[in-house]
Amino acid sequence: MIGFFDSGFGGLTVLRRVVEALPQYDYLYLGDNARAPYGSRSQNVVYDFTRQAVEYLFRRGCPLIIIACNTSSAKALRRIQQEYLPVSYPERRVLGVVRPLVEEVADRRTFRRVGLLATEGVVASEAYLREIEKLDPSIRVFQKACPLLVPIIEAGEQDWEGAEMIVRRYLGELMNEAGAIDALLLACTHYPILYDTIRRNVPAQVEVLEQGPVVAEKLRDYLRRHPEMERKLTRGAARAFLTTDLTDRFDRLARTFFGETVRSQLVSLE
Repeated sequence: MIGFFDSGFGGLTVLRRVVEALPQYDYLYLGDNARAPYGSRSQNVVYDFTRQAVEYLFRRGCPLIIIACNTSSAKALRRIQQEYLPVSYPERRVLGVVRPLVEEVADRRTFRRVGLLATEGVVASEAYLREIEKLDPSIRVFQKACPLLVPIIEAGEQDWEGAEMIVRRYLGELMNEAGAIDALLLACTHYPILYDTIRRNVPAQVEVLEQGPVVAEKLRDYLRRHPEMERKLTRGAARAFLTTDLTDRFDRLARTFFGETVRSQLVSLE
């Protein structure tokens, strides 16, 4: 079973693409909705919350976990990989969503100027700037925080005409700073819900990259290169969804993000 963790709903857009690409495996999704959003939390708090979630998914039998949350990937993943796993779970693995998108950008070798849309917390962390510079320092990255997009999406207003106006404003501000760009990175797992709106409002020659398809292909490659991990995964095509705050709107919104009917279970991490 492959575990997926996010602070809320957004990671379901990544899980959706992974299930499409690798439907044979069992998946267990955990959303920490009771403590979302993570973006305004300190690095230590994000680490503590993320570690609790990882611990819970390990106890539920997941040998491999994808942190499908940009904030947790930016603020907690490295410490979990370097400090927590070697001591507590040396045979298990935790991967994130920042590095796969960064590798995709660098591997293309055609992107020189890249725009990035993300939450305020991810922009402030500068995680994408650091990781892209490590792989190809010649790539210039222009970040734009988009604080209004997640509330619009979680309110179910992605088709509201005001949503397009706000997207245009953010893109206009990004383009005014960056000028011409080769690619636009959607560095928040909520933003694929607005993919068509974003796509309409950037030049046709700009490639718009969302994380789900990239993570799916990187995971397929990871399992090919690590058969010892692939053999540990169960193959029943089962999907289970857990949340730390089961509300009336949870399954309705989760269906929007995952694209299928979702029936969630309430769990506690503390």
